[in-house]
Amino acid sequence: MRAKTIIKGRYILIFCAVVVALLLPLVLQSNQYVMVLMTTVLLYAVLASAWNIIGGMAGQLDLAAAAYLGLGAFTTGTLLIRWNITPWIGMFVGGLVSVVLAMLIGFPLFGFKIKELWYALSSSAMVVVLQSVFMMWRSVGGATERYLPAGLSTWFSMRFDTYTPYYYIMFVILMIVLFVNWRIRYSKLGYSLLALGEDEDAVEVLGVNSQASKLKALVIYAFICGVVGGVYTCLYGYMHPSFFDTSMSMEIAILGIVGGMGFIYGPALAAIIMVSFREYLRANLGGQMAGLYLAVYAVILILMALFQPRGFAPLLERGIKRARTYFTELRHGRPADVKSQ
Repeated sequence: MRAKTIIKGRYILIFCAVVVALLLPLVLQSNQYVMVLMTTVLLYAVLASAWNIIGGMAGQLDLAAAAYLGLGAFTTGTLLIRWNITPWIGMFVGGLVSVVLAMLIGFPLFGFKIKELWYALSSSAMVVVLQSVFMMWRSVGGATERYLPAGLSTWFSMRFDTYTPYYYIMFVILMIVLFVNWRIRYSKLGYSLLALGEDEDAVEVLGVNSQASKLKALVIYAFICGVVGGVYTCLYGYMHPSFFDTSMSMEIAILGIVGGMGFIYGPALAAIIMVSFREYLRANLGGQMAGLYLAVYAVILILMALFQPRGFAPLLERGIKRARTYFTELRHGRPADVKSQ
């Protein structure tokens, strides 16, 4: 009975959060600055939730999110500029291109059991290599920015006059990615990934193919990042090799860790809190002293590592549990054994 009450309470909480997120743009859409900030928060929430599949569940410190995002952005933008293919199709093509790269990189790395620090360095190096390649690749723009055409139909070219449609697009993608996380988490693949994150050698003894399991997680993660890259380039209206940003990859991994590795909603929660706070600090402290907001941001991360190393998600769950216990006691009174103590 108590388990059913807990599940029912979570569904009500999720429903309320979704309703608030859907109604928020109707209240704030007149302020386009706020809308682009909220869209950016959702974008990071999607990327961090995708990272949770390979990093949080499989335990692989992947730092290549910007590589897949950049590939998706350049694929979508190039298809639109050269062949007039709508980004609604181009972003999925970009996701498939990112999958091909993930297969080419992941197959040998996982086959040779490259993991932990060496995997992190390898994935981070891939971002730097792609940035250099696209910087010299003049056919797709080279070192100059290439702007997407704005004269086409707004829906065909995904170039809207306001940021509200982008907000809803990213919100839908976030819901899909969270659902994918949930399905994987409670599937055979999810149990295999969680076990691999704990002790890969022991799991292989039990007959689990570690290479295949991690490759599946990497492919799903890369596809999501590639799709988001297509929306990303339409959101900002151009494509440039700076999209292959190692600092962005690092921040996505940090959000996945701070949110709670392996928790379905943890990375998204971390993105909502940390990215919103980062932008607030940038807006209020950036003009006074350049880079000061980064120092404050770093201090917050250090405090999280010291006092809440498991992330936001376990802290939130404990808070919800205590609140539920408190309100239950108000309604039905404290149990006799608790009163006697």
